[in-house]
Amino acid sequence: MTEHTHTHAHSHDHPADAPPAGEAFWDGRYGESDRIWSGEANAMLVHEVSALAPGRALDLGCGEGADAVWLARRGWTVTGTDISGVALGRAAEHAAEAEVADRITFARHDLTESFPEGEFDLVSACFLHNYGDFPRDAVLRAAASAVAPGGTLLVVGHAGWAPWQEEREEAHFPTPEEVLAQLEPVTAGWEVLRAEETERVQNQPDGTPGTRTDNVVRVRRPA
Repeated sequence: MTEHTHTHAHSHDHPADAPPAGEAFWDGRYGESDRIWSGEANAMLVHEVSALAPGRALDLGCGEGADAVWLARRGWTVTGTDISGVALGRAAEHAAEAEVADRITFARHDLTESFPEGEFDLVSACFLHNYGDFPRDAVLRAAASAVAPGGTLLVVGHAGWAPWQEEREEAHFPTPEEVLAQLEPVTAGWEVLRAEETERVQNQPDGTPGTRTDNVVRVRRPA
């Protein structure tokens, strides 16, 4: 599938020659075409969450809403956030088309400035990467703080640049162990269900399949 990823409190691969940016950048990025991503849910979310009983879910950096729609179709009540109002408008359209709009609330948040209120049985932070000065570790701790007793936090990120991407020195891709250490002030005593690297197929810019490595961390708060 075409990747659905996150960067700067938002769901995307960051172009190698573009500086980190906020709402205006991503609104412009979405404005370039009618659809940026595949419309399919992140494969790792599907793999890690399919067995969970539906409840309240928070999708950080929801982009065009593929993950939120997938969760809602499985019975979850979803809050989807993104830094781009354009993305959120498109996500709402997709939710309506999928007839799950009544199960999803979309809200704009720059996670460096604001965070959704409430507690959630699942908090998903897929591909929220630390480009430039984005405080990813602080955002992930806020995500963990939003997990309800007995709930799950899922953090998925790239393990490094894809073979076809130009590397940027200012980007750091934390290992699963580093992610656990970043979360530790909030998640001490939580059950670590998974913390490892995993390979997956992603389409290269020319449309041919390529392979890249991601990190996945899934932890559960005690009930």
